[in-house]
Amino acid sequence: MPLGLQAALAVAPILVAALLLVGFRVPARTAMPVVYVLAALIGGFIWRMPFAQLAAATVQGLFITFEILFIIFAAILLLNTLKHSGAVSAIRAGFTTISPDRRVQVVIITWLFGSFIEGASGFGTPAAITAPLLVALGFPAMAAVMLGMMVQSTPVTFGAVGTPILVGARGGLDSPEVAAQLAAAGLDMTEYLRIITADVVVIHALVGTVMPLFMVVMMTRFFGANRSWTEGLSIMPFALLGGAAFTVPYLLTGIFLGPEFPSMLGALVGLAIMTTAARRGVLVPRDRWEFAPREQWPADWIGRFEAHVDAADMQMSALRAWIPYVLVALLLVLTRLPQLPLGGWLRGMILRWSDIFGTQVSAATAPLYLPAAMLCLVAVLTVFIHGMRAAQFRTALAESTRSLIGAGFVLVFTVPMVRIYINSDVNALELASMPIAMADWVSAHVGMVWPFFAPFIGALGAFIAGSNTVSNLMFALFQHGVATSLGMSAALIVALQAVGAAAGNMIAIHNVVAASATVGLLGQEGVTLRRTVLPTIYYLLATGLIGLIAVHVLGVTDPLSR
Repeated sequence: MPLGLQAALAVAPILVAALLLVGFRVPARTAMPVVYVLAALIGGFIWRMPFAQLAAATVQGLFITFEILFIIFAAILLLNTLKHSGAVSAIRAGFTTISPDRRVQVVIITWLFGSFIEGASGFGTPAAITAPLLVALGFPAMAAVMLGMMVQSTPVTFGAVGTPILVGARGGLDSPEVAAQLAAAGLDMTEYLRIITADVVVIHALVGTVMPLFMVVMMTRFFGANRSWTEGLSIMPFALLGGAAFTVPYLLTGIFLGPEFPSMLGALVGLAIMTTAARRGVLVPRDRWEFAPREQWPADWIGRFEAHVDAADMQMSALRAWIPYVLVALLLVLTRLPQLPLGGWLRGMILRWSDIFGTQVSAATAPLYLPAAMLCLVAVLTVFIHGMRAAQFRTALAESTRSLIGAGFVLVFTVPMVRIYINSDVNALELASMPIAMADWVSAHVGMVWPFFAPFIGALGAFIAGSNTVSNLMFALFQHGVATSLGMSAALIVALQAVGAAAGNMIAIHNVVAASATVGLLGQEGVTLRRTVLPTIYYLLATGLIGLIAVHVLGVTDPLSR
């Protein structure tokens, strides 16, 4: 079979997914089962995969789906528990005393607090939390949604305590080809993911430091009385300090501690620095920027829901409200430090299915080692720390379970589809796997400029799936294969994929729908997307240029070839 035909058939399910989801606006719960069936048919009848191989790949995908859903559930459970305990309201109310300047509030609340929520919870929660908080503080609902979407960029790669790397990139790269390369280089997957993480944090730090300034100028340009870019630029020193206060500890954490912690710890350090700076007036302009009076706002700026922060929200102290998140960070550090035995004990409790249906495909999960286990434990402890009633926790549990159903149904088809792709190397025609076929065709026709385009592929996956994790599952092996074919650093190209997938979250349709729903602004998603495409384009262009410079100027080498 000609390589061009192989590549065209391999890409067909992805194109069908894009056409259904974007072109015809078919819901993901309908589109992804269709795409799974199409991938299975191509694998079975075109690649001639044995039925047992197709079934085994599906089971392997369900193991990964369980891990993702467990993490989603645990993250949302902790968030809902804090909501019903009053902690979220206390955290919100605490922000109101920092500064009356809207530009300062954007840097601290949207950029830093939103980044912390992304690091702790992921899966679109920053916009869903920060948007109603901003509305409560007097922001137009449409501005709140736009800003909430923009924070879903730099911290996203390490959202939900590193899920896009630990589950997405790991699952996407879990193939015989990569395993053989790692073995030849004397590396294991955990070490390789740390190398990818180090590349990711460097790229994000270079590109993401200006994001809080970008947020402010977007707000003053589109929602200010004077529609001015320069009114946002006037706070440049403070905004850039806010960017660096997050990205510097983010960078150091990613290099030295791994993928679980960059967004959480970077945001915590940034919050400490910037709240202190704002209270003391460090780099804060003397003028105070404010929106025009509410009665002058266009009708489409205002949502149907009103929010407020009142004295009742202050009944819990800010310190007590933050304790659960501090516990999450502490437990994650204790279970990830190689010097301590706790992580080894938790990893030893494994659910495994080897040689599924007589194939060489295996699946395993260590549920107690997943970040979800720590999140669930802290959610239970919060009941006692915050003195909650049992009925409140039951409500939080019910809400979290309901929110899981929609995502669960979609992922049950999406992740097994990806595993069929990856396991398609076992076939009667002795063809390379579908991702490798696509990679071989791309390397033959695009060549040495691929580092520029790699992040755009990641963004496409996030735009389609609404998830950095799923984008990495879909395209990590493809990106790795292109890099290997071109003799480039595969770790760097996969890092560019992960960064691009993070940027793609700013234009992920279901994320903007979820954020809009929290402030009663459904029906205006297109307007928001037309604005958030501007920072998305900036992020992808800057990332692509960094990729080109790293490969062709700095000569970054592949750790698998050392």
